[in-house]
Amino acid sequence: MPPESFQERTEKATPKRREEARKKGQVAKSRELSSVFVLLAGLLTIYWGAGYLFTRLTQPITYYLENLHTISLEHDNLLPLMILGVKQYIIALLPLFIAVMATAILVNITQIGPLLTLEPLKPQFSKISPFQGIKRLFSAQSLMEFVKSLLKLTIIIWIVYSIVSSELSNILPLLDQSPIQIFSYYLSVSFSLFWKSCLVMMFIALLDFFFQRWDQEQKLKMTKQEVKEEYKQTEGDPKVKSKIRAIQREMAQKRMMAAVPEADVVITNPTHLSIALKYEAGTMDAPKVIAKGSGPIAEKIKEIARKNRVPVIENKPLARTLFQMVEIGDSIPEQLYQAVAEIFAHIYRLKGRKGTDSAS
Repeated sequence: MPPESFQERTEKATPKRREEARKKGQVAKSRELSSVFVLLAGLLTIYWGAGYLFTRLTQPITYYLENLHTISLEHDNLLPLMILGVKQYIIALLPLFIAVMATAILVNITQIGPLLTLEPLKPQFSKISPFQGIKRLFSAQSLMEFVKSLLKLTIIIWIVYSIVSSELSNILPLLDQSPIQIFSYYLSVSFSLFWKSCLVMMFIALLDFFFQRWDQEQKLKMTKQEVKEEYKQTEGDPKVKSKIRAIQREMAQKRMMAAVPEADVVITNPTHLSIALKYEAGTMDAPKVIAKGSGPIAEKIKEIARKNRVPVIENKPLARTLFQMVEIGDSIPEQLYQAVAEIFAHIYRLKGRKGTDSAS
């Protein structure tokens, strides 16, 4: 068993962990919130479109009753009549279906954003494992579901009881009313019942939404070891990266040392710094630094320079300035032209003397 399984999950989920969970469909979503808004959308659609629904739903019945003596009930004519009736009912209920479907999609997108994944549909052993089933049964999620169901049942029973008890005195007079008036009365009472129930369920759904967010955060929490392992996977193992940087530095030093024999002069501190300069008239605007270093590297540059008869000139202020201001491969700045030109003039004079001595 991996050691991180014994560690406490105290670290917040990283963006990578959240993205992986999202791809698997593990998102904080309240089904209660979706159910309440869908119920509310259906209720408001019925309330605002009650006249339209009543007219459209009663049209087929009215038509059949008024034309019963002329409608043929033979076997060949029954199917077209049934299809006509179904079409009428579908057209009548279409606004309700659209409102409910659009609300369900909108609420889910608002909660979790656009998400399309088939990962939750894949078969998993944990879903059929008895041990995992018992674990889920006594989890915080199951407890929350039980509390929600009990709370909803209790509140709805109380709402139904309070409304029905307050309307008992209005039920007997309905015996003298017309069917339309009775229907309107029951519709009004039913709307009041559903409206109050929706308001209460809305409060429960909001509590459930915040609980789902909290529960998802707890599930996504990571151990310190998991955070370290993820960092290694995304950024690379620090030891490996350090080794790679060391190899890169070593290769760069080798390339730099290989360029020292081509230098025209090495300017030193004299013991701590060494800077190798090269100038090619016609191809370079100004001398370039082709190698530099401090400490042991500086000593190595001087050693290679002497072996290859490259002049080594001591100039402490110029060496410090070049080392601080100019990187390898860059030309010297304009403010150092005069000082460097004097160094090159001195070298050319030395070379000129040696040439004269050898000629004589």
